[in-house]
Amino acid sequence: MSQKSFILTLEGVTKAFDGFKAINELNFYMDEGELRVVIGPNGAGKSTMLDLITGRTRPDVGKVEFEQKTDLTALNESQINQLGIGRKFQTPSVYIDHSVFENIWLSLEGPRTVWSTLFSRMTGAQKDRIHEVLKTVGLQDRATVKAGSLSHGQKQWLEIGMLLAQNPKLLLVDEPAAGMSDEETARTGELLMSLAGQHSIIVIEHDMTFVRQIARKVTVLHQGTVLCEGTVDEVQNDPRVIEVYLGRKKKGHQACLN
Repeated sequence: MSQKSFILTLEGVTKAFDGFKAINELNFYMDEGELRVVIGPNGAGKSTMLDLITGRTRPDVGKVEFEQKTDLTALNESQINQLGIGRKFQTPSVYIDHSVFENIWLSLEGPRTVWSTLFSRMTGAQKDRIHEVLKTVGLQDRATVKAGSLSHGQKQWLEIGMLLAQNPKLLLVDEPAAGMSDEETARTGELLMSLAGQHSIIVIEHDMTFVRQIARKVTVLHQGTVLCEGTVDEVQNDPRVIEVYLGRKKKGHQACLN
């Protein structure tokens, strides 16, 4: 298997907690610029996989490599973030008492604190970058309002914008459609698809309507390892997925996958 364009490689990765293997001999390969969707039943190892990539936890054995040259297991969370790996958790985390504009400003690439940023002079380049990010995530008309007043979906877009402000190479996005309206979900899908190519993106998701909207390639995790990979249709019709997904029989299982 050629690794010429892989931005992320996990090989033979195992992670156990109190004897339980949350990740078990996992092999995962991701191309640069790819948008990959990862699905699987609860307990399949999806969040642990992201924890291993970002340095929140360490594998017991195996390789976690970024851009075919950097061993992520040797770095801490801050060092991994500085490499260009950004993570968005399911619950949005924004500065609710600051404006949308200020949230992006605080997140711009480079070292800064809330105090130094808000009381320093903004450069023209920084201002242009902030407006560019706000336009990308569709919040240019909300720039002056406090982040705490945004809807749930808008807070999700703002946090994605805060990640984009750091100019990441790899985005890890955990269940972005959770709690959103149908309209917000569709807009989120359009946003993520527009970012693919410029960034490599891993999306963890349960909403199969959303998965079908954005996915070109889907990885199914089960018991901490890759069960299968392919298009949405290939995954939905794979007998192994039908057998194990959410522990349901074919009829109920197909319902949750459609």
